[in-house]
Amino acid sequence: MLNFDYHIPTKIFFGKGQLAKLGPEMKKYGDSVLLVYGGGSIKRTGLYDQVVEMLRQNGISWQELPGVDPNPRVESVRAGAAICKEHSLQMVLAVGGGSSIDCAKYVAAAAHYDGDAWDLCIDKSKIKQVLPVFSVLTLSATGSEMDCGGVITNLATYEKIGGGVADQRPKASVLDPSYTFTVPASQTAAGTADIMSHTMETYFNRTPGTYFQDRVAESILKTCIHYGPIALREPENYEARANLMWASSWAINGFLSDGKANVWTVHPIEHELSAFYDITHGVGLAILTPRWMRHVLNEDTVSKFVDFGVNVWGISADQAPYDIANQAIERTETFFFEEMKMPSTLTQLGIGDENFERMAKKVRKTALEDGFVKLTWQDVVEIYRACL
Repeated sequence: MLNFDYHIPTKIFFGKGQLAKLGPEMKKYGDSVLLVYGGGSIKRTGLYDQVVEMLRQNGISWQELPGVDPNPRVESVRAGAAICKEHSLQMVLAVGGGSSIDCAKYVAAAAHYDGDAWDLCIDKSKIKQVLPVFSVLTLSATGSEMDCGGVITNLATYEKIGGGVADQRPKASVLDPSYTFTVPASQTAAGTADIMSHTMETYFNRTPGTYFQDRVAESILKTCIHYGPIALREPENYEARANLMWASSWAINGFLSDGKANVWTVHPIEHELSAFYDITHGVGLAILTPRWMRHVLNEDTVSKFVDFGVNVWGISADQAPYDIANQAIERTETFFFEEMKMPSTLTQLGIGDENFERMAKKVRKTALEDGFVKLTWQDVVEIYRACL
């Protein structure tokens, strides 16, 4: 296990009715805020009115940045930063899922930057000062409510870049599982796939001696496998929504990755799909993951897949290692594509192989060379083609 420093300064208000605690917490940092949200579902559900009333009761004035896209665009970051500068806003509050929170994180950084906001996505060293960020979570998926990372898309350049600095981590987040009751089944499924992928990115890892992290990761995966289908069948099942929400936060807040060489591979490969075709991130991850697994299964990695099969999927250990590994991959496919009812191929999304080489060559080299198994851009093309 590698050395690490661990600190999560985000204050979490978890459970029903916890929104009331956010206002007093925000007042510690200022009295004006930019309210960032997506396509308007928070208005249909009444959450917008609750948030606005909370701001009024605490004497916090606000401006708004609505319409953040599912793969948040740099244009929204630019617009939000301009509003913050024009009104001298002191904080940024995201209400929504990971897209709104990611956008808010970069708005908060760009509000103190004189150049183009995209510069901060390309080079995080340019982020020198960040407005305090807060969030009210409405979708269990990205874990952005409790980490410092964010992913922004530039469709003009076919780029989707993830990054972030410590100060972009939310100061406080409200996690009320009841806010996820109205999430559509397709987003619930995609969010569950995203949580699982975050967990597997650190689980399938070269660093030895991380028994503790791996057992926790297996628990998070089993939580998703158990509660994901329940949330699909029973959207207002509080227990299912609560467990998925908490799993989402802990899958990516550093708890699983600290002590390991934190190099992800499937996410960077999927980011190219999203950048070129603007698909739902979790859907892309679900399609890619089992194909990546088959591609990297070999004599050096089979023991990890045996752990995955036995400890996560409950496959009998009294079998040959490759039999266990292949069954585990098949079970993963069955879960995503049958139990969670997600698209199983890129063809279903209208994606062909016309851009595969171009996309593969854009995947960052560290993700390929330093990941669980060393890959080339040609390997990535093969993985893409296996998804058709």
